[in-house]
Amino acid sequence: MTDSLPVPDSPDTPAVPPPPPVHWFADVLASDGRVVRLRPITAEDAERLQRFHAALSDRTRYLRYFGPYPRISVKDLYRTTHVDYHDRVGLVVELGEQIIAVGRYELLDRPGRRAAEVAFVVADEHQGRGLGSILLEHLAGSAAENKIETFVAEVLAENTTMVTVFREAGYQVERSRDGSVLHLEFAIDPTEALVSVRDARERASEARSVGNLLAPGSVAVIGATPTPGRVGGVVLANLLSGVFQGPVYPVNPNRRSVRGVRAYPTVRDIPDEVDLALVAVPAAAIGSVLDDCMAKGVKGLVVLTAGFAETGPEGSAAERDLVAAARGHGMRVVGPSALGIANTDPEVSLNATLATILPARGRIGFFCQSGPLGAAILGEAAARNLGLSTFVSAGNRADVSGNDLLQYWDTAPDTDVILLYLESFGNPRKFSRIARRVARTKPIVAVSSGRLAARAQPTGDMDRSIVRDLFAQAGIVQVDSISELFDCAALLGYQPLPAGGRLAVISNSTALSWLAVDAARGEGLAVGEPVNLGPQATPGAFLDALVAALRSDETDSVIVVFAPPVPLPMAGFADAIRAAIAAVPDAGKPVLTTFVAEQGIPNLLAERGPGGTAVRGSIPSYPDPERAARALARVRRYAEWRTKPVSAVVRPAGMDTEAARVLVNDWMREAGGRWLTDLETVRLLDCYGIDVVTFREVRTAEEAVEAAEALGYPVAAKATGEVWRRRPDLSGVRLDLWRPEAVRQAYRDLVEICGDPVLHIQQMAPTGVGCILRVQDDPSFGSVIEFGLSGLIIELLGDRAYRALPLTEDESVALIDAPRAAALLSGTPASPRVDKAALVELAQRISALFDDLPELRELSCEPVLASPTSAAILYARVRIGPEPSRFDVGPRRLA
Repeated sequence: MTDSLPVPDSPDTPAVPPPPPVHWFADVLASDGRVVRLRPITAEDAERLQRFHAALSDRTRYLRYFGPYPRISVKDLYRTTHVDYHDRVGLVVELGEQIIAVGRYELLDRPGRRAAEVAFVVADEHQGRGLGSILLEHLAGSAAENKIETFVAEVLAENTTMVTVFREAGYQVERSRDGSVLHLEFAIDPTEALVSVRDARERASEARSVGNLLAPGSVAVIGATPTPGRVGGVVLANLLSGVFQGPVYPVNPNRRSVRGVRAYPTVRDIPDEVDLALVAVPAAAIGSVLDDCMAKGVKGLVVLTAGFAETGPEGSAAERDLVAAARGHGMRVVGPSALGIANTDPEVSLNATLATILPARGRIGFFCQSGPLGAAILGEAAARNLGLSTFVSAGNRADVSGNDLLQYWDTAPDTDVILLYLESFGNPRKFSRIARRVARTKPIVAVSSGRLAARAQPTGDMDRSIVRDLFAQAGIVQVDSISELFDCAALLGYQPLPAGGRLAVISNSTALSWLAVDAARGEGLAVGEPVNLGPQATPGAFLDALVAALRSDETDSVIVVFAPPVPLPMAGFADAIRAAIAAVPDAGKPVLTTFVAEQGIPNLLAERGPGGTAVRGSIPSYPDPERAARALARVRRYAEWRTKPVSAVVRPAGMDTEAARVLVNDWMREAGGRWLTDLETVRLLDCYGIDVVTFREVRTAEEAVEAAEALGYPVAAKATGEVWRRRPDLSGVRLDLWRPEAVRQAYRDLVEICGDPVLHIQQMAPTGVGCILRVQDDPSFGSVIEFGLSGLIIELLGDRAYRALPLTEDESVALIDAPRAAALLSGTPASPRVDKAALVELAQRISALFDDLPELRELSCEPVLASPTSAAILYARVRIGPEPSRFDVGPRRLA
């Protein structure tokens, strides 16, 4: 068909279109949670576009074209498929090999702001899935790249659906009417309202996507077998024993039934719909299985099979092909190498895992990557009597990630606490954004594995402290082990948050009570004298002491230690603790116990809900009071973070973003990624009001004197080689030069030492406390800013603070106050208080610089002299490079 199309009818219709921009290809979630593929239109789409147009209903064609238009003309077909991806752009949405929606814009020839007319149409059977909104977002993103500022649309007034798409997109739409036609016009710049709408749609579609997996109407087990030790046998047995509420279809070409359930040769042979497929066949057989699932219209895959990315480059390529094919046909993938998924909701009762033990119903959601570790996690949760709502083990995390689960749990009414075991992030900027929002209402507890820490320090420059700081910034309760994860979960899942840091300790053991006090004080909690009831304490004594503590205005939380010196009946003491809490129902104070060294939720301290499961109000126990104190301290820090008001990202005045962007674009065109020269760095930073103490670059002794005369004495002379800039002995620097001869001599000495005739002559800065501010491009977290005081000893101690960019107002203040040595900035008997506000503003300007210019890979301001009146940068370096993937800042897409 494309070969028979006529030649271009106008100069702006390219006979040979340019290649489509690769970064415009995207997998996107529709509003129903199913995946669709969006890509630029090409000349090869002509025949499929004709079929798409012909399949539209008369009503849809009328609303799009203002008339019958039963067959798209050859001229329009050519013009639609031959675009330049600049002034005229077309995008298609496809499912499998079928085009299901088309959108386009075309530049208008009119004076003023660059404007383009936009239009799109969706196949009748796919209307109502939010595809129009997706096309509009991506067309606007393409237009913005091409310097188009305004979209114009002509819509029939009766086309309420299309009018609603434009109205609800978050744009400020201007409307006018000419008879039956509405003229709509709006700027496409990303306003706060637009970003808010985009994020809300993303959140809803990703939550729906995970919900489709966790609450399927039917499940097929591909590779089902009656053999107990085989993957297909274990998962089928778990599904059947868990009393899944929908039909289960074993798939095995060699058997007519498996475990008494009728089996089918392939998924295609199953007569009814299949929502979820559990894949338990060897990796080499995945291809044919995937073809069957795609043909059947399966909504989601859980790939239990191993043998993909973990095996090397070939396995990684096979994994990418698997995900691409699945997404192209609307499916999401959990795995490969997954332990499986579970949903304890009685209306679902889904145990699609390989775990032999599944915890009871509860209100804790759990996500992990490691399959073998996932089984151990489920076993420990069950042993501690901690109930789960849903569980996902994503294995290699090729598609469904922790970000998706956070979106799901954010609005899941059956989940109050979120637990994460993370080895990597799918999209670090997105993870931080989602976690900050979710943690405001639901606590997130995360184990940062050693693998994650290793990814965070590819050059050895960063340690686990970066994980600690960035998790704390997002409101995540960070722990170091599975035991600590469940210690916090037991408190967060069953007791209220503490309102403050004042702790009361009640015990019948003096030694254990002081162990609790010392541990709590070490964690920053305020603890008075413990209440020691003595080894002969009765249940009544515990009841009276706990009631008094809960009623006290000086107490925010209580640890009760019960360790009988001889075997005693436990029920009376447990009843006393529960009765004390019931006697003060409005206290709202968490109670933790060390109850005869049990851990989790002891049966005697549990409040029972439907089905006999432990519910909120149950009292957690810890093997020793130190563990209880550590868990309480972590939860207290989270509660404090949650009470702080949400602050906005700060952009100080006096920044010329456009000038900076022109500079960076020119440098990237010239040489690509590289370190900027010192003078280039000064020019770039100056665009953002970041001033380096004035200097001159010189190459002779006389130039050095001339520079000193121009700058004004006193001056400093500095070697420019990198090895000399950070030497703690300052052997490459000469300070406080007051006379021409001193400058000449300094120049001669430094050239002799370093062997480089290029020196800097710089104004002397006010005396101050040396600090460093750096930004590094971290593979796990994106752009990360680092602050600390300078000095060899402080650097060896690792006294640094980290935050992910961009910074809010509160975060920029917290960054400067975070290092332990930051107390020196507030003044000492030997030094005055410095201008911390200047340091805060400097961090904010650096944050804005990196947020605006994604080509910036690295920055170092070192040293920064913080004095009572300023924060003076003595030296700065900037590295630029190709822009990394920033899918989180544009139209919605799956990473």
